[in-house]
Order: sequence, then C-alpha cells, then structure tokens
Amino acid sequence: MNVLLIFSVLILIAIAIWQVTKIFELSQGKKVYTQVADDDDNNWNGKLMFGFLFFIYGITIFSFVTYGDVLLPKAASEHGSEYDNLMWISFAIIFFVQTITQALLHYFSYKYRGEKGKKALFYADNDRLEAIWTIIPVIVLAGLILYGLYTWTDIMTVEENDEALVVELYAQQFNWKARYAGDDGVLGDANVRFLQDFEGRNLVGIDATDPNGFDDVVVQELHLPVGREIIFKMRSQDVLHSAYMPFFRAQMNCVPGMITEFAFTPNITTEEMRQDSDIVAKVKKINKLRADKSKELIAEGDVALDPYEFDFLLLCNKICGASHYNMQMKIIVETPEEYAKWMAEQQTFAQVIQ
Repeated sequence: MNVLLIFSVLILIAIAIWQVTKIFELSQGKKVYTQVADDDDNNWNGKLMFGFLFFIYGITIFSFVTYGDVLLPKAASEHGSEYDNLMWISFAIIFFVQTITQALLHYFSYKYRGEKGKKALFYADNDRLEAIWTIIPVIVLAGLILYGLYTWTDIMTVEENDEALVVELYAQQFNWKARYAGDDGVLGDANVRFLQDFEGRNLVGIDATDPNGFDDVVVQELHLPVGREIIFKMRSQDVLHSAYMPFFRAQMNCVPGMITEFAFTPNITTEEMRQDSDIVAKVKKINKLRADKSKELIAEGDVALDPYEFDFLLLCNKICGASHYNMQMKIIVETPEEYAKWMAEQQTFAQVIQ
C-alpha cells in the first residue's frame, strides 16, 4: 500500500511539473500552436504509447507477484480442482493474447506514427489475415466454452442418493440457519407461515403436520463430515441472498418462494486446513494486526481483541441490507466419527417443540 501511495504521489508531481512547463512555454510566445499535430508531437505520442505499454506490463507483473496468493484460497472440495483449472486456463489464454495484441498495438502506433509528407497506404482487405483472426479465436473460444460447459454440468448436476447428507440452508436478514435431515434422510415440509408456531421455537418454519420433519435438526453452526457428499437445499425467508463458500468453490442464490440446490464433497477437514502453510501465515499476519490494535484498545481502557483462529465460513454474496457484511455462519469440516458424535448431541425438532 505504501509503494502504491508513493507511486501515485510521484505521478501527480510529474503531472504538476509538466503543467508548469507547458504554461511557461505558452508564456514565451515563440512557438505557434495549432490543432494539427507535427512530427515532434507524433514522436512524443509514439514514445508515450511505449511508456504506457511498459506500465501495463509492470503493473500486471507487480499485481501477480504481490497479490497472487489472494486470488483464490486453497480448494477444500473435490470439484474445486476442476474449477481452479478452468480459471487458470482462462487466465493463461487471456494474458497470452493480451500480451501479444497490446505489444503489436503499441508497436504499430509508434512505427506508423504521422510524419510530414508520408501518405497512408489504402489496404482494402486481406482474406488470409481475416481468416486467421476469425478462425483462431473461434476455435479457442469454442474450446473454452465446451470445457466450461462440461465442468459446469459436472459441478451443478445434483443426484440424490442414500449416501449423501441432505442439509437445508435457510437465509434471512441477517443470519443463516441449517437444517439436517434426520435418520430418515428426508427433510420435512416447511413454510414461512409456520415460523411463529410453538412460541417462536420453529426457527425455519417446519410443518408440524409432516412426520418427516420430526427428526430434523436445526442449528446455527454448520458441521460437515469430510469425504461425504453434501446436498444443500436453499431457501430464503425475505430477500434474495447468495450462499457463498469460497474454500469449497460453491455459490448459489437463495430465492424467496423457491428451493435451489448445490452439492459438493469436502475433502479437507478444518484442522487439516489450519495446518496449511498459507493459512498459518495469514493467521499469523492477522493476529499481529489484532495484537497491535489491542494495544491501542487497552490504552484507551477498552477490552483487547481475541486471537483469530481460521474457520471455513458461509457468507452472503448479495447486498441484502444494512448488515449484509456480517451475515455469515461458521462451517466445521470434521471426521465422520466427530460428526456423528456432534449430531447425537443435537435436539430434534420433536424435542424442541415439546
């Protein structure tokens, strides 16, 4: 950030010096200025084009070197590698084409800059060139589209089966709730009209007349067993929300009045992710910032901040209201044994309404 600030200040100083220089030249009255660019103007513009080209390449390289590690966190789902491969292939093609086309654009802008006495050559068409710059992009884009369509279809196809864990995500301003299907593996019917039943204890509006809902479990912390497919069914109580789990490469809109679906299989537990070198470095950096802030708070008589510990999070990726930024739920990925133990400790809907 300091480097960017210094760089911006230097640019502003350079612009100010240039403006002063132009004012000085205008005040001398020795040169006649017209609206027609002369050879000196064209030479300067050509050189500035090259300078701008180097600036584009420089800022691109700087951004990747400095901020490349925050493009995407490590994938924690089985389909995450497919998603990442598609993104990196797209990036590679985009930057390869951009590098060549921008270099040619700026080079020809300089080479064929205006010169006194030079007449532009009229070139009506070139069938070979037109075929090249039409056919090659079509083939590349068709390949990307087909690969993307295959990846999208593979990720978005949700097939219910006896082995999958069915979980409902219930969104409302500004919190999440999760509902697990009980031993029957079937979620009971639910509707917002039932939210006020049982003195407000019916948190997600389960229909008490549907026996499939009696063994459902409603929680506000999401637990997932590693290595098992999770089928999410998503509802919204009020406005459009978007369930976003970046580490699992998962995002799906939660639409009022309808149920949307998404499925993935987590392949890394929370404890394993906490040991990842990148996560360890980020946690260390965050805790250093929190420690510095805590010193200021203590000096002012306030309470110090708690140390940060990594957790997977479910976020809302739609601007759904004033407290949208704080709409999140903790996700714990654990072993099947730990998940079974946790689930055995939870109350079913039938127990809650007794």
